[in-house]
Amino acid sequence: MNLPLWVWAVTIIGFAVMIAFDFYLVARNPHEPSFRECVAWVSFYVLAAVAFGFLIMGTAGVTYGGQFFAGWLTEYSLSVDNLFVFIIIMSRFAVPVKYRQKVLLIGIVLALLMRGVFIAAGASAVARFDWLFYLFGAFLIYTAFKLVGPQQEDEFSENFALRTAKRILPTTETYQGSSVLVRIDGRRMVTPMLIVMVAIGTTDLLFALDSIPAIFGLTQEPYLVFTANTFALMGLRQLYFLLGGLLNRLVYLSKGLAFVLAFIGVKLVLEALHHDGVSWAPAVPITVSLGVIVGTLAITTVASLMKSRRQTAATEDAEAETSRETVTADRDAV
Repeated sequence: MNLPLWVWAVTIIGFAVMIAFDFYLVARNPHEPSFRECVAWVSFYVLAAVAFGFLIMGTAGVTYGGQFFAGWLTEYSLSVDNLFVFIIIMSRFAVPVKYRQKVLLIGIVLALLMRGVFIAAGASAVARFDWLFYLFGAFLIYTAFKLVGPQQEDEFSENFALRTAKRILPTTETYQGSSVLVRIDGRRMVTPMLIVMVAIGTTDLLFALDSIPAIFGLTQEPYLVFTANTFALMGLRQLYFLLGGLLNRLVYLSKGLAFVLAFIGVKLVLEALHHDGVSWAPAVPITVSLGVIVGTLAITTVASLMKSRRQTAATEDAEAETSRETVTADRDAV
């Protein structure tokens, strides 16, 4: 895709306007969004991504459109999985509910800025060093094996940037509304609000170590990598509140993502071998990749909800049986 500079400029300005409007809404009325509000905003961002994908398909071709959809779905699914950690961070730092939207929004902006650097560096490196496809493929397969293994979702390990911020910045003991900087007794201090923003932003940057190689395995077009990542992060704050109670029911999500990452890793290695002239190594079409991603996520979601429903029914039956036994015991005692 040989895109003129003005296309990049219009795209970035469009995303900036959407983010600025989000900031305006959050700053004007900090609150915990309702279910209806979350559904409306998440639907808006999803429909915007779908419309953008069809625009790419109509202007640049079906192949590029398929690459965008495959990349966006993969990044969006990884973002949903990352919400588990965001919930843990919010709980650990005891962020007031009505300010969590601001924390998430600023964390998302930081993640976008840092991912932009990753994407630019990755695109330049991929264009110059073909052997990186082997490295990316091996890394994704390794990540997939880690996701299949035992998960420790109740733990959050502070990264270096967060530990450094907590050590060198004078921090107040309590939140001061939504402020990140305050002056107490003539001394300027940061509030826990800034610390939790650093935690969200840097944690999402660590997640990018998985997601950026994954999307480069689906498309090497920097424009598609950037827009797929941005659309995947837009609306994440509303998704946080919408899926807060549902996330625990997606018990097979990590397993499904592990399969997707392993598939993309193998795809990268096969395409690298194909590029190097190995005749038996096929190039995997983007239509196959898109089908595998959509099929895996659909099966994962349905299987997770079915298992959750069975567990809920079993728990209710056990509670009902316990209640009946208690009533019988009380009656016998009388």
